[in-house]
Amino acid sequence: MEALIDRLRGIVGASHVLTGAETEGFGREWTGHYHWTPLAVVRPGNVDEVAAVLRLANETETPVVPLGGNTGLNGGTMAEGALMLSLARLNRVREFNTAARTVTAEAGVVLQSLREMAADHGLMFPLTFGAQGSAMVGGFLSTNAGGSNVVRYGVTRALCLGIEAVLADGRVLNLLTGLHKDNTGYDLRDLLIGAEGTLGVITAAVFRLAPAPVAHATALLGMDSLPEALALLHEIQAGTGGAVEAFELMPLAFMERLGRLKPDLACPFPPRPVNIMVEIATTIPGDNPVARLEDLLGAAMERGAVHEAIIAANEGQRRKIWEMRESAAEITFTEPFLIDTDVALPLDRLEEFLTRMTARLATIDPGATELIVAHLGDGNIHYTAYPALTDDATMADIRAAISAEAVALGGTFSAEHGVGISKRKTMAAHKDPVALAVMHAIKAALDPKGILNPGKVLPPGAA
Repeated sequence: MEALIDRLRGIVGASHVLTGAETEGFGREWTGHYHWTPLAVVRPGNVDEVAAVLRLANETETPVVPLGGNTGLNGGTMAEGALMLSLARLNRVREFNTAARTVTAEAGVVLQSLREMAADHGLMFPLTFGAQGSAMVGGFLSTNAGGSNVVRYGVTRALCLGIEAVLADGRVLNLLTGLHKDNTGYDLRDLLIGAEGTLGVITAAVFRLAPAPVAHATALLGMDSLPEALALLHEIQAGTGGAVEAFELMPLAFMERLGRLKPDLACPFPPRPVNIMVEIATTIPGDNPVARLEDLLGAAMERGAVHEAIIAANEGQRRKIWEMRESAAEITFTEPFLIDTDVALPLDRLEEFLTRMTARLATIDPGATELIVAHLGDGNIHYTAYPALTDDATMADIRAAISAEAVALGGTFSAEHGVGISKRKTMAAHKDPVALAVMHAIKAALDPKGILNPGKVLPPGAA
């Protein structure tokens, strides 16, 4: 091992190879559910150093786990006995092209910095979620992250025009195109996005930017019916020309928990069974989205679909409504035992899933409780169960039930958090077997020695 460490020091410099006690801060995931002891943490400073590290790892058959901001939730960065390849030093924005409305950023650029840079140029990078202050380009590409603006702008894959990645043998794959159309063979960019570092290490990407909104209208609504909330979503989309940027569900139990744990963010009205954060935006100077939203909500209140409605009167009030939603992870991960899942369903099956899952949870563990928050506009539910029976078998049964109910209704067991370790068994149970065989074949072709993030995403099986 010492010989390997010495060679790594020769590639990136002695100060950028951490071993022993120096790696302590790298041995756990944000959730606290996974702990490990890495062989070493290597911090390359550019793509050439990443390539040299991977050539050495491939030669010595040393497992490598790429690391960004370490904000994942499914054990995707667990690295027992492996090299952790921290990409935090690859933090340069290589190009900001206002004419083409693109930005080329390295894997270690933090999402919030990217959003702020775009705003400084009168543009918008529309990806947003609670961990944006620490999540990095390489990480949110590797999990194909979603967030609250997917309803208008799509997931990360929809925002990425090109990537640069280093393959397992150290070859650099340069697909850093800013083209919106490039029909030249297999789409290797999309293959690597969402692969969680199992096929290659993403080192840079080209993203498309959007016009920055000049005005927002943000409201918090109290409703009693999920179908009525979805009907309202469609009405607002139609009435604003598709200007809905966020449509987020925060049910009664969520609001009650938020009020207990963060009283400064308590719901300003007695929370209803269905509480919605809605935001629309306009890029047209002089347009008044607040007036349009007031008209649409007024009609919904007249027919009894909306019972409470507060529209933010200033940016401070808008930010507070957003903080209520973005505190979800903080108020969810407060118990020692929980099953946190991330499913997506067709919009017309959401209520059925929640009804069925509540009944099924009571059958498995009568004392269990549930906490739900959702990107309602795109059908993504973050369903968390707090079991009363905390044995491994019961918790596994609950996790399996959540996935089974989602898939049975035409949904998926992973919407935006990836697979990592925690959903590998679910992949084996529910993913099309032909699709799994193809994935194994691709993995074998690109990483024949199996050094890239081993034990993640794919369940065991032959290609």
